[in-house]
Amino acid sequence: MGWFALLALLLIGCSGHSERTLPVRTALDEGYPRAAIAALNKELDVDHDGDMPKKIEGDDALLVLDRASINQSLAQWQLAENDYQAADKAVDMLDLSHDAADTIGKYMFSDSAGRYQAPPYEKLLINTLNMIDYLETGDLNGAKIEARRLAVMQAYYVDKLHKGDNPILGLGGFLAGLAFEKAGDVDEALHWYDEALAFTGYDVLAPTIARLLPLGSYSSPRLKAAAARGQAQGPLGNDEGEIIFVIGYGRVPHKIPKRIPIGLALTLTAGMISPTNAVLANKLAAQGLVTWVNYPTLAPGQGSYAIPQCILDGQYVPLEEAADVTAQVREEWKGIEGSVIAAAITRMVTRLAAGGVIQAATKGSLIGELLSLGTQATLTALDVPDTRSWETLPARIAIARVRVRANAQHAVRLDARGVLRDQPIVVQPGGWALVSLMALR
Repeated sequence: MGWFALLALLLIGCSGHSERTLPVRTALDEGYPRAAIAALNKELDVDHDGDMPKKIEGDDALLVLDRASINQSLAQWQLAENDYQAADKAVDMLDLSHDAADTIGKYMFSDSAGRYQAPPYEKLLINTLNMIDYLETGDLNGAKIEARRLAVMQAYYVDKLHKGDNPILGLGGFLAGLAFEKAGDVDEALHWYDEALAFTGYDVLAPTIARLLPLGSYSSPRLKAAAARGQAQGPLGNDEGEIIFVIGYGRVPHKIPKRIPIGLALTLTAGMISPTNAVLANKLAAQGLVTWVNYPTLAPGQGSYAIPQCILDGQYVPLEEAADVTAQVREEWKGIEGSVIAAAITRMVTRLAAGGVIQAATKGSLIGELLSLGTQATLTALDVPDTRSWETLPARIAIARVRVRANAQHAVRLDARGVLRDQPIVVQPGGWALVSLMALR
């Protein structure tokens, strides 16, 4: 193997999903979401935005999820619904419970081979974000179906994983409660709103709960406290309706390959790999067979500190932050990163065990040095860190809910990171409308 071939292997060794989706991120960064969808369609080998691969397998489910978010940002609600539904069926959820800790090394973040398994927050957001599509078009039945699917995922997240402190659960409660409230199911709406109130950012619900609580049989201390805060606004007038705003902006950090010295990797994973593998890794490093370990990590986030604006009839509407999605991505990753690095070391040891014998047999010779270099280059090429993730999730999501005069046209302008949505809205007496913006740049 020539020197240039070895160098090429070293350069391409850390490629993977993040490089495959680079054109998508670049197009979004430059403000061309349709170009981003075109790039995804090319990867999916389909001709049109609504086309699906004949069989969604491998990374295709993840690419369809990326397309769903971008379709949503383009107000292509039906296309987004179809993409979310197809991806939801094709994506498995990773079991991050304590009794599954020993399987983390086989998880997608440790090896780019195999079917993509989504971290729990991604599975929660599939149903949560798809509710926005149905609510935008006034399809309450579709929104309620997504809410029931979300309930299954939430139960697993809280009861099995014991992670009931995730604000994404609050956003799901807010949207599901809205769907059941507008469908006339007061108690179901109150159940969902009660869950949302467990998190900050949902004071906007206080007047709504003050109206609903006397009409239902379900109650809780949180609901009562919210009703007390919201009584001052009074009941919805006969000539009034409501507009609900949902604004997502920025993008969560995607995954990138990272290389660290093997000594540092062993320090970071002390106690996470077997003593045998630790000894062998140190031995291989001392022989010069390997000096680096490849593993995935998180890139910086995008646009999470932007200030979105909601303007209704020329007046600014205060927004409340409902979910810091980036914070959840980083929190989830923090909990498993050590196991991911440990798995990378274990794979490295396995692949280099035979190479170590060759090096020992040729110690001190030129051919031995060349074989050592060739082994390192081969390892780098083979050990491609798994950089798969749902890259087009908004970094943050903000909400608002306001009363408006019915049977009148209202001018809505949503603005986030230079992405605008201008929308005239008319609501019927006692009616409602949800208006959203997903600014994925």
